[in-house]
Formats: sequence, structure tokens, C-alpha cells
Amino acid sequence: MNIVLIGYMASGKSKIGKELGKILSYDFKDLDNVIENGENKTVREIFEDFGELYFRKKEKEYLEALLKQSSNTIIALGGGTPCYYNTMDTLIEDKSLKTVYLNVTIPVLVNRLNNETSKRPLIAHIKTDALLTEFIGKHLFERVPFYNKAEFKIDANGDVDGIVENILLRLF
Repeated sequence: MNIVLIGYMASGKSKIGKELGKILSYDFKDLDNVIENGENKTVREIFEDFGELYFRKKEKEYLEALLKQSSNTIIALGGGTPCYYNTMDTLIEDKSLKTVYLNVTIPVLVNRLNNETSKRPLIAHIKTDALLTEFIGKHLFERVPFYNKAEFKIDANGDVDGIVENILLRLF
């Protein structure tokens, strides 16, 4: 069984995925890292050189390949991955995996993203907390309907150990 972690940027998908992988003895794959390795460019460089739509197409291709070749793997998706190309519906229909939405409140996301804007292409241009709050709110409004299709919804506002324990209790 694969476990696919879904949620907004800074929801903890990578950190939680690594910890889950250790506990379950599963491999961990971060889709952004898989793309960066395959393309020999950072996500930021892909966005800058080719644009978001090109990135979303590559994201779909790499996810499809990863799902075909993986078992007993925790896969952390990018925040936008579930929202393009019917990806969420495809994931839900795949009975060999479980989808987990890591739900985080806007204030917690703003706090986590505050010092990371330069590393994240979608928010690199945002300079104030107020603008970041507005951007995240708008983005979540668009993305939450996709995220909410996940089989499991987990409150991911707390500490990693508590979140991991909650996921394990829900999955098994």
C-alpha cells in the first residue's frame, strides 16, 4: 500500500512523510524532489524557465511513473498537484493507496511560510503577512474542494509526533 500525503505548502507533508516512513519501514518520496532530480532543475527554476503549466504537466507525468513503480511508499505531493489533470480523482480510484489530507489553518501556514517565501515560487513575490494571508486564503478556497476528496483528513496544526500518531490510528 502507498500513502499519499496531500495539503497546502508548509502543511508538513515532507516532515510527516519521512517520520511515517521510518515508523512503517516505507520508502519516502517527495514529488518535488523526484521532479527536480529528473529535470536537473529546482522547482523554482522550472517555474521561471517554463512556467507553471509546464511544471504541472511534468508533475503529472512524474506522479504517474512514481505510482506505477512504487509500493509501500509514502508520497508527499506538491500543494497544487491534486488540483490539476483529474489527479485527485485518479488517486481516489486507485485502491492500492490511501490519500491523507494534512489540514492546517491559515495563521499556522502564514507562520510556517513567513521566512520561506523566497524558496517557494508561488509566493516569492509576497512581502507582507497581510498579503501572504490573503494569498493563502484565496488559494485554499480554490484547492480545499480537491483536498477534501482525500480518504482521510488530519488536523496537522500540532507537533509531528501527534500528527503521525493520528494518521497511524486512522489508517490501521
